[in-house]
Amino acid sequence: MAMILFVMTGVDYWTLADGSRHPTGFWAEEAVAPYEAFKAAGHDVVVATPDGVVPTVDQASLAPEVNGGQDGADKIAKALASITELRQPLKLAEVDLADYAAVFYPGGHGPMEDLAGSADSGALLTRALESGKPLGVVCHAPAALLAAAKDDGTNAFAGYRLTGFSNAEESQAGFADKAKWLLQDRLVELGADFQEGAPWAPNVVVDRNLVTGQNPASSGPLAVEILKALG
Repeated sequence: MAMILFVMTGVDYWTLADGSRHPTGFWAEEAVAPYEAFKAAGHDVVVATPDGVVPTVDQASLAPEVNGGQDGADKIAKALASITELRQPLKLAEVDLADYAAVFYPGGHGPMEDLAGSADSGALLTRALESGKPLGVVCHAPAALLAAAKDDGTNAFAGYRLTGFSNAEESQAGFADKAKWLLQDRLVELGADFQEGAPWAPNVVVDRNLVTGQNPASSGPLAVEILKALG
């Protein structure tokens, strides 16, 4: 079957407006739900991060209150521990897009710190978009789109319908007044047609080969859309 590339944050913090570092990483559900869907469909997953560092899970994403209780928290922790691909990621700069049938970016606040300014990630995103291969990006991971600059200075995703973690959700999560910038604002500024759904409810937007999800609850439905595109 196909090989699917997971591009993940390589940091365990997010720098806030006051200069402090908020502990973070990737959001567990946004890696686990798509991983399980892709593996169940018979596909293989390869993980890449900046510099090939092992990605860090945001500990908040393992808490019972965001996983429907302790049973849900135990289940997602067990599922995460079983993803052996997380332990030996490739270096993002060395990834060859030709090896993969689809590309997927899980979120968490980590991408706001490193992928938002990563030229390697930006170049990969631009190539993936131009290739027509399914490209999935969820929650805070659309921050990586900010680095997808074309030779003429415009952003590769300008004019695309897409979604991501909304200002309303960032406010409800308690970070809107602490962040240096808000993801929804930046995506609008780059020229994207931001499609905001209800806070915390699944919202997946498909525009050509780009599939974006608004929040953690959107990660499973986003994976379904990628699988449809893969046939």
